[in-house]
Amino acid sequence: YLFMESLGLRFGLIGLFCFAFLFLPVARGSVLLRLINIPFEHATKYHVWLGHLTMLLFTAHGLLYVVAWTIEGSLLQEILSWNDIGIAILPGVISLLAGLLMWVTSMPPVRKLNFELFFYTHQLYVIFVVFLALHVGDFLFAFAAGGIFIFLLDRFLRFCQSRRVVDIISAKCLPCGTVELVLAKPENLRYNALSFVFLQVRELSWLQWHPFSVSSSPMDGKYHISVLIKVLGKWTEKLRGNILKSSEDVQCSLLTKLTASVEGPYGHEIPYHMMYENLILVAGGIGISPFLAILSDILHSVHQGKPCLPRNILIVWAVKKSDELPLLSTIDMESTCPSFSSKLNLQTHIYVTRESEPPLEEGKVESTVESSLCPMSKGCGMSVLVGTGHNIWSGLYVISSTLGFVILIGLLDILYINPFDISTWWYKGLLLVACMVASVFIFGGFVVGLWHLWDRRMSAKEQSKDDRLHVNKAEHTKTVAHSDLDKRSPENFTSINYGARPDFNEIFGTVSRDWGPVDVGVFVCGPPSLQSSVAKEIRSHTLRRQSIDPVFHFNSHSFDL
Repeated sequence: YLFMESLGLRFGLIGLFCFAFLFLPVARGSVLLRLINIPFEHATKYHVWLGHLTMLLFTAHGLLYVVAWTIEGSLLQEILSWNDIGIAILPGVISLLAGLLMWVTSMPPVRKLNFELFFYTHQLYVIFVVFLALHVGDFLFAFAAGGIFIFLLDRFLRFCQSRRVVDIISAKCLPCGTVELVLAKPENLRYNALSFVFLQVRELSWLQWHPFSVSSSPMDGKYHISVLIKVLGKWTEKLRGNILKSSEDVQCSLLTKLTASVEGPYGHEIPYHMMYENLILVAGGIGISPFLAILSDILHSVHQGKPCLPRNILIVWAVKKSDELPLLSTIDMESTCPSFSSKLNLQTHIYVTRESEPPLEEGKVESTVESSLCPMSKGCGMSVLVGTGHNIWSGLYVISSTLGFVILIGLLDILYINPFDISTWWYKGLLLVACMVASVFIFGGFVVGLWHLWDRRMSAKEQSKDDRLHVNKAEHTKTVAHSDLDKRSPENFTSINYGARPDFNEIFGTVSRDWGPVDVGVFVCGPPSLQSSVAKEIRSHTLRRQSIDPVFHFNSHSFDL
């Protein structure tokens, strides 16, 4: 049994090493993720992989000790022990049980069938972390404290931002089962196309936050941001139901029925889609949402004469049914950039996979339920505490919290631990966690308070301006027809193929012949099967590429979190 205990100890130490990096990928607004330029939706994959590996190692660590203690005949005594000097076993058992519960409910079958169960059990991470600190003590826990501290910084900042209630300026229910929300934001909140937000609606759930791609460009309006939400699960079904009920009530009743809070927007510091002169945008279903923001961004830039590289744009969009086609009409290209066809080579290929021919009702007007537009009241926009472009405030927040942690640890050591000869491992581990939390709340909170005052001052300046809220989307008609797609997107730019799926070999082959030896940015947003198909085709073209062929640069944009 000594060999098993020795092996279990090694598994535990390796697991602690993996645990040190576990929380880094899920710090959504972390300065670290911005520095290494890894989008949050990609970083979550590392969290999943590290989570599986960490729990596998911790489980093996626990099982080996259980087997060793069983052979020794002291299982119950060892499990219930809580030593002052050395490792405290019982806190480790509690931590492992909490971790196992999170691990089991995070498995894909459980997560897809019952997202709420996965979400709520994942809040046990607090118990998991605190009791792990009690289990190993301050010295060992310090090796993993860095990643947890960065996560605490991000979590506190998100908590402060999410306390603000955000006005829903307008809400629209499209016939295809998609909801469009237009949310209020201050002028000084910066974001880019391909950004995303986490949305909470308190009437639906106080704990659930769901990620959605931003469907509007920063140049669409100074005071609003839009998201398109596909109705797929219980939460989105309730959201659509509440909006439909609100539309039947008196004007502006939506604000009393839906209380929204927002975290974000998150995304790249620079609009990297503007780096390519040639773009291929491949979308599946609601995956067209972030590409509407890209397209609007490009059209506004061209119209305003701003530096804009993209000149050749190919949109490949696969949908199940033709009732999703009006999503492309949520952006009015001609009004955004008059005569854009003379400045941009824009082609759109649409594939309707589950219909063999156009519906007989084509041209029939389908009603769209839209809530009344409500004027934005003072202070009801999103908070600027999270977002791109505020690196100075973010840096001050991180630096002040870190210095505060060092100061608190030093004071604790000088004034309490050394004078009173505190040597209990688990207690010192608890004090370490307490110092981490206190430094973020006290020292980081001071900077957040100054940041908030600066935000209020900037908002007050905005409110004194005459050019108040102009929501272009509110001017859209309340009816959408299939024929609208042809009016806003001229026929020579748009082709609709029924009963077919995109043939990426043919598509990329045509692009190679037409565009020549250029760099092409390929952006994909859709299900994993679509992304893998595009990635496989790009890899195939790269392997057999000749000097006259373009170079395809693959970029995925997904929110299968």
